[in-house]
Amino acid sequence: MTIRVLLADDQALLRSAFRVLVDSEPDMEVVGEASDGAEAARLAKEERADVVLMDIRMPGTDGLAATRMISADPELAHVRVVILTTFEVDDYVVRSLRAGASGFLGKGAEPDELLNAIRVAAGGDALLSPSATKGLIARFLAQSDDPAADGDTDTARSERLATLTVREREVLVHVAAGLSNDEIAERLEVSPLTVKTHVNRAMAKLGARDRAQLVVFAYESGLVRPRVE
Repeated sequence: MTIRVLLADDQALLRSAFRVLVDSEPDMEVVGEASDGAEAARLAKEERADVVLMDIRMPGTDGLAATRMISADPELAHVRVVILTTFEVDDYVVRSLRAGASGFLGKGAEPDELLNAIRVAAGGDALLSPSATKGLIARFLAQSDDPAADGDTDTARSERLATLTVREREVLVHVAAGLSNDEIAERLEVSPLTVKTHVNRAMAKLGARDRAQLVVFAYESGLVRPRVE
């Protein structure tokens, strides 16, 4: 199956470079280019994109607003957004994750990292790269002084958390730690398929689009606390 990729960046030269790279891969193709967020949201639907590489800062409708537009559209529930940024971690990136992005990647990433990011996102996994920033993101989420930043409240999160079984909570903790299904299966001494089932059920109960949203929920609900270095 070919991964359909949409490029959203206000720099035409950068889009051209990404197009050459993506189109060189046998399992993916660029299906469209957008220079602002509103165009990206429109093309995501028209071109049936699987993954959107979204610049976080664009004139007009920015990457954050576009991510929210895509996440709020039921017809685009399958679309995964990877935020491209020159900043490794800032509040804007965290807000993008809350808005529904599957993760982010620095614009200085190596070509192989970008291609891997597309495949990871298309597979429904969380992309919090580079790995060292995961703890920083967790800290931002946990220390947020805006409890309604994602439209949810502590009480609502607690009620949603209560719908999970003990095993689903256990799996959620491991997902928040960045472990793959195979790694979780090894720790819990169950099959990867069983882990996948628990992950899918947790996403359904919590209304999460993908694993990245599970990570966000795990920290914002207080189920997982960031470690202080």
